[in-house]
Amino acid sequence: MDRPPIGPIDNHRQREQGVLVYPVYSRRSQGLSLGINLFPDRKRCTFDCPYCEVFPFERDKPFTQALMEAQLYGELEAAARRGIAVKDIAFSGNGEPTLSPDFFRALKVAARIRDEAAKEAALVLITNGTGLLERATFQALRQAACGPAALHIWLKLDAGTEAWYTRMAASPVPWARLIPAMTAFTGCAPVTIQTMLCAIQGRPPPPEEAAAWERLVVTLAETGAAAAWAPGQARPGVTAVQLYGKARPAPRDPWTTALAPAYLEARAAALKAALAAALVCTAPISIQVFP
Repeated sequence: MDRPPIGPIDNHRQREQGVLVYPVYSRRSQGLSLGINLFPDRKRCTFDCPYCEVFPFERDKPFTQALMEAQLYGELEAAARRGIAVKDIAFSGNGEPTLSPDFFRALKVAARIRDEAAKEAALVLITNGTGLLERATFQALRQAACGPAALHIWLKLDAGTEAWYTRMAASPVPWARLIPAMTAFTGCAPVTIQTMLCAIQGRPPPPEEAAAWERLVVTLAETGAAAAWAPGQARPGVTAVQLYGKARPAPRDPWTTALAPAYLEARAAALKAALAAALVCTAPISIQVFP
């Protein structure tokens, strides 16, 4: 696996300096990821996760499509000169990408550039799922995931209960609205579930929370497995589950802290067993651990 000569933390910090496209070595992509930041001026998110690595900042530097396009071409050319494969082009940055009015236009541009200059790179959206509450966003993301863009949607699911969701997301978006929307989307589009596992004030998720999260992932997987799909189209449902730990500094440290890799491995093993017991005649689900 090629590892580019860049520091994973330093390059994430470029987002807070107004950079729209930033290279980073990604644990989950297992190589060079080019992040696209739609919020170069300030953080904008529907969640306020205590482990979030985006530090407070404010800049008079608005997003422009032309600058994003130029920077994306530039980073792809730089990677090619160094002989490094770009694993993905990922919408992430300083907040929830679907909040940006520029998101879908930027996605179209990124897909075009990917097809021109980095055909092997995946196109990824890292999202907390709150955009799915808007019907137009729901439908547009489904089309992007199932259509020619082949957008990989990494859907955040940090909790299995409303109580832990409140602690992990600190969001005004009701749990009772968010989970049905995520379930409906999983029934019509392929998704990767991304789950941050960390301790809050020194305590890991309680056993009842871990069990509830496991049941919820199984439900999402069953929803996708039961969905109708046409041959030749992207199959809906959960394609992968990413369990990842806290690895970068956050403004609210030490409110959240990393858990031992063995804890993440144990959670992965338990989920694998639960999926095997519940699912019949469905595509295999990759369970990945990134301490």
